[in-house]
Amino acid sequence: MGVKRDVSARLEVAVHADSVLQCQIAVARQPGLDLIESMTCSLDGEFLTPREVIGAHGSRIHVLDVRAGTLRIDYQATVVGTAVLAPPSDYDLALYRRPSRYAESDKLLGFAAAEFGYGIADPEVANRVSSWIGRRITYVSGSSTPIDGAVETLLSGTGVCRDFSHLMVALLRAVGVPARVAAVYAPGCVPMDFHAVCEAYIDGRWRTYDPTGLAPRSSLVRIATGRDASDIAFLDNHGGDITLNLMSVKAFVAGPLPYDDFITPISIV
Repeated sequence: MGVKRDVSARLEVAVHADSVLQCQIAVARQPGLDLIESMTCSLDGEFLTPREVIGAHGSRIHVLDVRAGTLRIDYQATVVGTAVLAPPSDYDLALYRRPSRYAESDKLLGFAAAEFGYGIADPEVANRVSSWIGRRITYVSGSSTPIDGAVETLLSGTGVCRDFSHLMVALLRAVGVPARVAAVYAPGCVPMDFHAVCEAYIDGRWRTYDPTGLAPRSSLVRIATGRDASDIAFLDNHGGDITLNLMSVKAFVAGPLPYDDFITPISIV
């Protein structure tokens, strides 16, 4: 039986005009996990029922049609067990080798090959890339914008977790390794927030890498998985104007936080 983890998120959104909002804050449904959860949504005190859309790899999008007002979303979950990762399809492996909006691997082909070698058959290339990013990129809250991609992060030398993950994904794809991003709850993360990590397909399974080193990988709880931040955003707005007034994220693990050397192969469980 896997370690028990308790996670929660609270969003308060000022909706200025009618809109369709999509949030991804619920724990991904995966075989092997025992999930007890609740979600409440209200607009100016009136309770709303979101529509759930199931995405890739157990990701769940909750859709709300809202008018102008103050929207509050509260989610909490207790997670026990060990996730059983489904083997990737041929389509997955093709998709996660391609450049994407925030992981522009096609712009980094020469740089990545010169720095890391073309590593499709090298099981250590992901560790080398992760260590390199950890040395070269500085974690600075607020240092990037929501539209920055891997190239901007490489040039600026600063970023937050999504930027670290985008850069690692882009560099791995550039050397022939399928790579994707995962949004997670991360017990031990400081500052506490929704966290993003990289997953690389190494030796026949998805392995988790976190060049920020902010939270032990064995305690992570998967929320969403995709090509880059465009697939895993915790909140999307379609149609109206909104302001995010409050976001609170909490994640705890039963007992002491596990040790992580950030080198040993680990998968999100």
